[in-house]
Amino acid sequence: MAVSETATTQIPTNAGEALAAEKTAAGPLAPDPTILGLPAFVAGSVALGLTFTGYVPATARAGALPVIMFSTGIGLLLATVWAIAVGQSVVACVFGIFSGFWLSYSALLLGLGHNWFGIANADITHSVAAFLITWLVIIGLLTLAVLRLPFAFTLVNVLIDLALLLILVGTIQGSANLDKAGGWVAFLFAAVGAYLFIGSASVATGGKPLPLGRPVVG
Repeated sequence: MAVSETATTQIPTNAGEALAAEKTAAGPLAPDPTILGLPAFVAGSVALGLTFTGYVPATARAGALPVIMFSTGIGLLLATVWAIAVGQSVVACVFGIFSGFWLSYSALLLGLGHNWFGIANADITHSVAAFLITWLVIIGLLTLAVLRLPFAFTLVNVLIDLALLLILVGTIQGSANLDKAGGWVAFLFAAVGAYLFIGSASVATGGKPLPLGRPVVG
């Protein structure tokens, strides 16, 4: 998902940059927007998993909106602004994309639930599918764009792609089992996000970063 300044310094272009990055970007006083963005992402991911695995009935999925909209969507938006303020362009890009996803998902649920968009019942399935296809394309591109980062970031994006694909096919085919599979995958990328958050929190409090794996593309 998102990347911390500490993580990006693991792939320096030369030793001088690595030393400078170590002095300026590591330690408990370093600005790190992931300390906010990652737990916000995990919260929405857990809520999504609970709604699609059937813990929350399909007719009550809007019950996840308080978490998804106000914690995850707005939390990631704030983390995006923070990343822009400290010059972390990749972090701002990732958090901004996911903020857009969660906020637009909230708008979709609210709009369909209150018929704001005037979509006929017969057209709802393909309208939801269009939403999912759009975000599958965008997050798929993001997955390719961050292949040079440590493997944990690639993994979380691949899992998100898989969840979107399962839910997309489940939506088109009307398959509750595929929806549930997508929900369980959501728990998996929530777990990876939690691991990344613990790593960021460790660095932010003066500890060592957690191992994130080698980049897929060197």
